[in-house]
Amino acid sequence: MFVKIILATVAVFVAWFVMDWVIHGMLLMPTYEETADLWRPEAEMKHVVMSMVNAITALCLATIYALYIRDKGVRTGLIYGLLLGVAFGVGMGFGSYSYQPIPYFLAQAWFWAGVVEVGVAGLLLGLIIKD
Repeated sequence: MFVKIILATVAVFVAWFVMDWVIHGMLLMPTYEETADLWRPEAEMKHVVMSMVNAITALCLATIYALYIRDKGVRTGLIYGLLLGVAFGVGMGFGSYSYQPIPYFLAQAWFWAGVVEVGVAGLLLGLIIKD
């Protein structure tokens, strides 16, 4: 099971890296540029910290799924991912909107990005960690 947890963690981390590049580096970049006064300058951004956050989150999701979810499989993984995606997305999108002066569009985008990214993570977990 340990090997499957590590493989799933790596798969989720890589998938998130690619999706983050598409979502934040391409699709949302115009919004970030319009609201540049809200963000650190590129030279001050903590990319290593964000990578560590993603790696630890991926490891936690994989470990919880492997150890505590019954009837493991694609369907269960997808449901697990979508439910957690809603939870993460609400916190990231609308939680941030509640105390940070971001546009409502960005709050919605972060919500849906959370649903999609963690949904994909659940799908990967279901494909890799099976009964």
